[in-house]
Amino acid sequence: MLNQTKEHIKGMEPQEFYKGPRGIAVKILNRVERTDSYLDKLLDIELKSDELNELDKRFLTELTHGVLRWKTRLDFIIEYFCKNKFAMQDPNIRNAMRVALYQILFLTKIPHAAAVNEAVEFIKKIRGQKAANLVNAVLRNIIRNLNKLPTPDNETDPIQYLSIMYAHPTWIVKRWVDRYGFYETEQLLAANNERPTIVVRANSLKTNADELAKLFDERGIKYVRSKYLENFLKVGHLSGIYNIDLFSQGYFSIQDESAGLVVKLLDPKPGETVIDLCSAPGGKTTYIGELMKNEGKIIAVDKYEHRLNLVKQSCERLGLTNVDFIAEDATAANFGVADKVLVDAPCSGFGVIQKKPDIKWQRELSDIKNLAKTQLELLETASKLVRNGGVIVYSTCTIEPEENIEVVKSFLDKHPEFEIEDARNYLPSEVVTNGGYMETFPHKHDMDGGFAVRLIKTK
Repeated sequence: MLNQTKEHIKGMEPQEFYKGPRGIAVKILNRVERTDSYLDKLLDIELKSDELNELDKRFLTELTHGVLRWKTRLDFIIEYFCKNKFAMQDPNIRNAMRVALYQILFLTKIPHAAAVNEAVEFIKKIRGQKAANLVNAVLRNIIRNLNKLPTPDNETDPIQYLSIMYAHPTWIVKRWVDRYGFYETEQLLAANNERPTIVVRANSLKTNADELAKLFDERGIKYVRSKYLENFLKVGHLSGIYNIDLFSQGYFSIQDESAGLVVKLLDPKPGETVIDLCSAPGGKTTYIGELMKNEGKIIAVDKYEHRLNLVKQSCERLGLTNVDFIAEDATAANFGVADKVLVDAPCSGFGVIQKKPDIKWQRELSDIKNLAKTQLELLETASKLVRNGGVIVYSTCTIEPEENIEVVKSFLDKHPEFEIEDARNYLPSEVVTNGGYMETFPHKHDMDGGFAVRLIKTK
């Protein structure tokens, strides 16, 4: 009994406690909270298990993403009804209550009683009757008061208001309000909390958007055409997209429009040599290959072999044969001279919060400054790999200037042989700034936030 008590104190409960989508959701959220593990990796492990059916897997994904998407708003409400004792509870109680409240507030098809009862029974098994009584009382009190839930004061502290109501860290909200103003920041935060739309890219080596649309029609898959890219279709929130036959047969890839626009800005041509310095997981590498019609050579570089294997698998599935794979640190290796180099740099990821809601809780301001140093090093490497008259495209999936245009300006200050080519020559004007580089935002363009600039080596 003593050993079991110690285990419980540490929060290391036996795995049999975490059953079903709700229990597993609590386990995953505990891990994210305690270890800063990435949600998608933890979720991927559970989704590969045979213990859950497809419906439960979708429910588990919804619960974990939903709680992390709305975490501080959920906490604000629970804390109010807990009389400021919520933060004192252990992770199992906190996350079981968050999971239950997320269902109550956001999942209209689930009866409130079911959400409460599941949380209460879970806590009873793991923490005993007293803790279960607390969870039951607080959640039922919230349900009785759904029409008069507490909200922070907008006028007294607008930053805190946005931070709680739209569940983003205060430091991020303050940065964005200073940059965009209150109302545009509110739109951006709201867009970040939308469930992400799945976008697919037709593989032009095997089909095109028209043919793929017909195949989707035959399977009852609903879609709309991309406003920005001819070979892209938006299929909404379709689950199980990776399991349909057309995916395994290589007819399409999953890729957001913002990532596709980066490759269009690179404008790879058949017969060229192209280096993708940060290629994993391979979405841009494979699109480059499709646009090159399998002619010429792509050198796909990534530091880690296991991540490079993801690129290899995608190339095999899509029928790409002109890709060489090199597992090296991009800043340290020499891959010869290329016509074009893509630097899709590691970044804070603040443009993809829709897809990765945990990232907003895990990043700190210092990360942005540290990443900018790495980003500049990657650009320096690329400058040595591109021929005279060649092209570098530098891109990120963040909206932070320190990682985007400021990195580019620092690079250009040291490299007068490079200049920005206006992205309007390759992309729709709606996604191009007056400075000639691409910037996308979820609240403006209904796609991931991102940045890309085309640099020409003039001499």
